[in-house]
Amino acid sequence: MAADALVSNSSNLSSVIEFLTAMITPALLISATGSMVLSTSTRLGRVVDRVRALEVRLGEMIYAPEKDQIPLYERRVEVIVDLLDLVTSRSRILQRALGAFYYGLMFFVLTSVSIALVGLLNIYKWAPIPIGVVGIMFLFYGSILMLQETRMATATINEEMDFTWELARKVAPQDVASKYNAKGRIKGYRGPKVSNTLGGD
Repeated sequence: MAADALVSNSSNLSSVIEFLTAMITPALLISATGSMVLSTSTRLGRVVDRVRALEVRLGEMIYAPEKDQIPLYERRVEVIVDLLDLVTSRSRILQRALGAFYYGLMFFVLTSVSIALVGLLNIYKWAPIPIGVVGIMFLFYGSILMLQETRMATATINEEMDFTWELARKVAPQDVASKYNAKGRIKGYRGPKVSNTLGGD
């Protein structure tokens, strides 16, 4: 009898451990998704601030009293409009990504709840699997959107830097501007010399 009780207790303990392990697994995904929500919200806030700053710059350029005195005036306005288009698209992508992450978070929480219900009621044992898969798909979709937004952010930075160097070559003295190529690097410069030895030259 004692042996049977011991075996029964061990079986019950094993079932409880498996149940708790199954409950913890969605919690890890919930934590990861929460981190993605936080970072996406931060990026969205920065993009919104960037849109407002560009709007102010565009207004200043449009209502400038002496447009002829501003170097590359038309080019400036063109770049600002292009940047507004890019950051507006980025904000919309970030909004969709944020929605996808929130949906994923909801499904992961629902997965954890469904595991608890399955453990208590011992019915529909297959239910947590499709719910968790749906949450993973939302997380995957949000990650794709974030990758797309990152590429657009890189394009935004590159366009602004290219214009900055174009303006610098326009207003800088000729002897200074002639030292740089189209990408802003000093002509003929290959970077600092790196020694192959551990201690250096």
